[in-house]
Parts: sequence; structure tokens; C-alpha cells
Amino acid sequence: MNGPATLSIVERGEYRFPPGLRHNLPFYMGRKPWARIGRPILLFEHLAKTYGPATHYRMMGTDILFLNHPDFVQEVLVTQSGNFIRERTLRRMKILLGEGLLTSNDPVHMQHRRIVAPAFHRQRIAAYADEIVRSAAAMAERWKSGQAIDIGAAMMELSLSIVARTLFASEVTEDIRAINHETHAIMRLYNLLVILPRLESYLHWPLPGVTRFRKARAHLDSVAYRIIRERREDPVDRHDLLSMLLLSRDEDGNSLSDEQVRDEMLTIFLAGYETTANALTWTWYLLSQNPDAREQMHAELDRVLAGRTPTLADYANLTYTQQVFSESMRLYPPAWAMGREAAIDVELGPYRIPAGSHVFFSQWIIHRSPEFFPDPLRFDPSRHTDAAKAARPRFAYFPFGGGSRQCIGESFAWMEGTLALASIAQQWKLNLVPNQRIDVQEKITLRPRYPILMTPRL
Repeated sequence: MNGPATLSIVERGEYRFPPGLRHNLPFYMGRKPWARIGRPILLFEHLAKTYGPATHYRMMGTDILFLNHPDFVQEVLVTQSGNFIRERTLRRMKILLGEGLLTSNDPVHMQHRRIVAPAFHRQRIAAYADEIVRSAAAMAERWKSGQAIDIGAAMMELSLSIVARTLFASEVTEDIRAINHETHAIMRLYNLLVILPRLESYLHWPLPGVTRFRKARAHLDSVAYRIIRERREDPVDRHDLLSMLLLSRDEDGNSLSDEQVRDEMLTIFLAGYETTANALTWTWYLLSQNPDAREQMHAELDRVLAGRTPTLADYANLTYTQQVFSESMRLYPPAWAMGREAAIDVELGPYRIPAGSHVFFSQWIIHRSPEFFPDPLRFDPSRHTDAAKAARPRFAYFPFGGGSRQCIGESFAWMEGTLALASIAQQWKLNLVPNQRIDVQEKITLRPRYPILMTPRL
């Protein structure tokens, strides 16, 4: 591995670690901001600034490496991907998502990916372009000039409408709202569910958070399985993603069971709904703070669309709009961190870590590295021209992950984000209401910590 420069090596028996914290987290109760439980971004920023491309710490007795360089990311996600499995944080999501693509390990992951892949074939997702534009344009038509809008809530509502049309071939029904409500209830408990040791041992305890989780999951399952049962009783292809999950077969003729369809349906719902909504929310915020970029995007929309609503055929020509969306996901990546667990003893550059060690890397940190993005906090869509992308290492920018587990819905997300952005921007410019506190909340996705109020203007 021709990796990044390293600071030093700390040896422990046969293993070699990068330097790092002497504290065993999360039990360290220091006064530093990065020690605050529930703010891992502050910890990652501290580690990157203090130790550079690699650092080591322990959490609840587990060795953890935080890797802050594209070469290390490529080593874990591509070169040595077979030596790693999903780490504990995502494994805990199995209590909600089961053995879906987001949580499963091989060989289950590869089998499911082969079956699910046709649902995201380029020709298949192209059919959803009109639904995306229709939903976005309809929302924009309901707004009034000068009206204060919670843009995060609005983009969640838009994304819910799009996922209803594309996943379920439906308007937003009570069933879909129930799935949305219970998923959000579980996500609010996520930090509790992750931090509890031996979580499965606590699932029957009468703890308030655990009781709420059990009720939410039971309701979620009842709705999901009823939808699947009704679809199997009337197995017509409705040209939505759920139909594809029910009808798809791998090369050996294998299909998904009801439980597997449930797991993938909820995975697609969570991954496709929340990430896009957050990405669009941060995009509107950044455009409001960068009027030159906003004017350039509007000029492209005027030139390419000439006043008509966008179609799939316009997508390839909306290059600057795509670059705006890309730059937003650089600064505020919806998937802001990811990790793996070493299945065996692994060597990474000069380091050797034991099986069971966890490795983490953060899109939030690497996307803001001045080594790859000069003046990194400046919003600059030109960073995403073909020439600029070719000049950077592959994993200097990876909003959708990479390797064999790269997000299967990536092409859908690019199309959805770009066309939704274009459809709304055709009708409005969104301005930030003054004197608001803007901060991130690092859950599974990167949400706004507080409502972001904006006013539409012509």
C-alpha cells in the first residue's frame, strides 16, 4: 500500500497501532467538546486535526482506528474488503432492517444484491423521472412568496411523496405515513440502541426507550407484511420498486421471501427517503449563502429548460445543477461516516490490527480535507467537473460509499436530487430567514439539528 505519511507506530505485542487517545471512550468524562457523548463529529474533527491520517483509541474495550485518508478508505472498501465485515453500529440496525443490503454480510449481501439489482437498472429508474418532477413541482406550486418554510420538513414531505410513488406506486397513504412515523421513532432511539451492550438481552426489559422500540417495530412489521401479502395476492407488475422486489429472480431462479422483501423494502425506504431529503435541505441552505452559484444554476435552468418542466432527457445537460448537488454532498454528506470490523488480523500500511478491531472513516472529514479540496469550507461546484474529479484520489469524495457495497441506488439518488432541485428552483429562490442557529445532528444520516426556516422569492 502506497499510503499517506504516518506519524508513528505504537506497538502492543504483535500488533502495531497509530498514535491516539489514551482514554477509553465513552467513559472519559473530560471537558473537551469532542468528549461530548452524541457528538462523534467533534471527536473525529479533533482526531483528524491532532493525529492526521490515522489514529487509534479504545471504546468499551474495543480497538478502533479512525482513518482519514483516501488510500486507507480504498484499502478497506476495495483492496482488502474480504477481510472486513459490517461493524457493530450497522449490525445493530438489523433489529430494524433485518438482513437488508445495508446490514447483511456476504454471502447473503451478494445474493440479495443480485436479486435487487434489476429494480435499479438504468432503464427502470428512468421511468421514475416524471414522478420526481411531478412531486417537486406540485410542492413548489403550493408555496407562497415570503412564506416561512421549514425546508427540512418540506424536503422530508417531498421525499416521502417520491418514495411513495416509486417504491409503492401510490400516493402517500396512511400505511406509508405509518411506516414513516415508526421508522422515525426508531431512529430517534438510535443512539440508545447502539450504545447498550448486548442489546438483545435488553429487548424484553420494560425500559421506556426499549418499550417504544418494540411497539414501533411491531406496528412497522404489521403494515409491511400486510402490504407484501396484498401484493402477492394480486401479483401484477405495477412498475414500482416493490413489484421488482417481488418479481425479481437471480440467475439460479431464487426469489426473495416475505421476510427478505420486508427487509429490503424498509432498507430502500430509509436509505432513499431520508438521505435525499437531507441532501436537498443542505443544498437549499448552501445556495442561499452563495448567491453567485445560485445565479449560475438559475442561468443554466433558463438555458436548458426554457421555462418548461424538466424531463429525464434534460438530466445530462443540467451539468452545473448536478455539480451544485455534488458540492452540497461534499460539505454536508448525508452518509457522514462509515465503518467496518476486521474479520481477521489485518495489516493496513505500517499498522497491524487484531481481528475484532473496528475501523472508521468519515465523509464529513475527508470531504473537507484541504489536501484534496483547497479552501475546503468554500462552496464551489466547479470542484466537480470531470477534470477536477480525475485529478483527485478515488476516495477523496465518496458520498455513496464504494467497493462491492457501494449504494445500489446511487444513480437513482443523483437523478432524484438533480431533477427535484431543478423543478423547485424553476419556480423559486429560497432565502434563509436571518438569525437562525445552523448545526448538524449526526444520526444515521446528517440531519439539521434545528429547523431551517427559508422564504421563497420569485
